[in-house]
Amino acid sequence: MGKLQQVADGVWVRQSEWVWSNSVVVRVEGGLVLIDPGIHGSELSRLADDVDQLGLPVVAGFATHPHWDHLLWHPRFGDVPRYATPAAAHVATQARERARAMAAESASGVPLDLVAHVTALPSDGRPLPGEIIDHRAHAVGHAAVLLADRGVLVAGDMLSDVLIPLFDSRQEDQVRAYEAALDQLTEAAGHVDVVIPGHGAVAVGPEVTARFAADRAYVDALRRGVEPVDARLGPHADWLYGPHRSNVEQAAQGR
Repeated sequence: MGKLQQVADGVWVRQSEWVWSNSVVVRVEGGLVLIDPGIHGSELSRLADDVDQLGLPVVAGFATHPHWDHLLWHPRFGDVPRYATPAAAHVATQARERARAMAAESASGVPLDLVAHVTALPSDGRPLPGEIIDHRAHAVGHAAVLLADRGVLVAGDMLSDVLIPLFDSRQEDQVRAYEAALDQLTEAAGHVDVVIPGHGAVAVGPEVTARFAADRAYVDALRRGVEPVDARLGPHADWLYGPHRSNVEQAAQGR
């Protein structure tokens, strides 16, 4: 939907047409790390064009969690290590064929042979800069990346202005997991003024607080068994009704 946009020193974002997905580029020592690049093959190619213009090599990739739309790659990014948290890397490896099938069904021109080839991030977090915040909301091994020196939090599939919190139906007590993850991210956000969600607009300044408030209010409503009042739900986003009802049912089972 546009070219690579710089949102902080050494941090760029490019948004896909597919569910407003954000590809993130981070400058590190020796080159660039690509976080969650996507989605369609033509968009991956244009992202490669944009990256080429930065004049630095891609040295690694990182997937914030093991859902197919965060496990994509393109040959032009190079044959470099691609990482995820250990739990996410295990899930991605076990579900590689399913991820490829979903990519083939939902996106066009994706290099399917490169889907879900991630390995466990080393314990020291290198080559990623900053801090990896590992939790279990939304997906096994879900991670955010805190770039405190840049004032940026790469949040994965949380803190979106277009998507409600989406629970992982395969894990128990996602309400508690979400609340714990939001606590972790709130502490991290004390060091930033930019939040990059996996889907939707980048939050800057006061918008950061608003994103946390929206996610907390939604999850708290489900905990109390009441229907959330959430601007992300409504006729403009009827495709979210199914995931929302699934969240409601899972929360009810937890109560």
